[in-house]
Amino acid sequence: MDSQPARAARSAPAAPPLVITADDDLLAALLPLAAAADVTPTVARDPISALVSWGRAPVVLVGADLAARLADVVPEARSRVVIVSPGLAAHELFRTALRLGAEQVVELAAASGWLVEMLADVTEHLSGRGRVIGVIGGSGGAGATTLACALGQWAARSGPAAIIDCDPQGPGLDRMLGLERRQGFRWDALCQTTGRLSARALREALPQAGDLGVLSWYVDGRPQTLQAFAVREVLSAARRGHRTVVVDLPRWPDPLVDEIASRCDELVVATVASVVGVAGAARLRARFAEHAGAGVVLRGEALTAAEVQRAVGLPVLAQMRDQRGLAEAVDLGLGPLRSERGPLAAAVAKVLGPAPGASVAASVPAAHASGAVA
Repeated sequence: MDSQPARAARSAPAAPPLVITADDDLLAALLPLAAAADVTPTVARDPISALVSWGRAPVVLVGADLAARLADVVPEARSRVVIVSPGLAAHELFRTALRLGAEQVVELAAASGWLVEMLADVTEHLSGRGRVIGVIGGSGGAGATTLACALGQWAARSGPAAIIDCDPQGPGLDRMLGLERRQGFRWDALCQTTGRLSARALREALPQAGDLGVLSWYVDGRPQTLQAFAVREVLSAARRGHRTVVVDLPRWPDPLVDEIASRCDELVVATVASVVGVAGAARLRARFAEHAGAGVVLRGEALTAAEVQRAVGLPVLAQMRDQRGLAEAVDLGLGPLRSERGPLAAAVAKVLGPAPGASVAASVPAAHASGAVA
């Protein structure tokens, strides 16, 4: 049995990175880099006060101004110590790095991008990785975008969630959720940016309804395309800044779409219970054969879940009837998910789990009543 101190140690929050410098100019340059990585470091302005956080910090950045004095204090040996020089690193600084046990000496101007990447990796470790779920239609008219919106609405009841619209030819997720007039970033703005994208900045910039943020497209008649660098940065920032991320994927075969799907923890194939729908889902199964987290959400009852699972080779996560008033709710800007009852709510609860504070019976009605199949 675990001891009480061991349990307490596991439950204690992880410490932030440590910056050790008395150089105000260097500190003013390092803090924005930390902000870009969504981390707020502990700052120590002298070697003695630095010892308090030295052993707990996941990474230590030591200013060139205090490196020699810190080495004189002889702190305990540890990994991930980096000396940062605001200008050209003097030869003596490398000898100091050996005394201190630092892994490397970097010059700020040349290493700023690398420092952001390293601090972002630390941030992801501290905050954990959000759950990323890709949704793709197995056939036309399967309701994949509707399902993606419903998953996002459900997930936002338990914490920050985001829906990412990767289909420029789709109806627009912000429009389906009644957010098309809400201020915020769309893809056109993000495709103009370069460099590391802050998770906090992305979360605050998206059009939002409560805890649900939506990244979609401006509709202005111009052709829209995904940019690989922007998609990668958005997915990384969204994962760091949200508990759940839902990605609405287009059906057409494309290397970038396949890459996005491979970055998802789970892949939900939405399809209809028909011969055409099942055939389309089977083709997608072949396309994403390497994805271990794939499953089917089935709309309609013409075929059983067992029949579809045998034909497609993927588990059926949920099966649902058509829901009355769904199109009207979307037209009114209410989004597809209006309550914790009904076939759609039962299906998303099967995929994501019950909403906080809702009983399983309330959020996932019996299969006969809701159309959901385990």
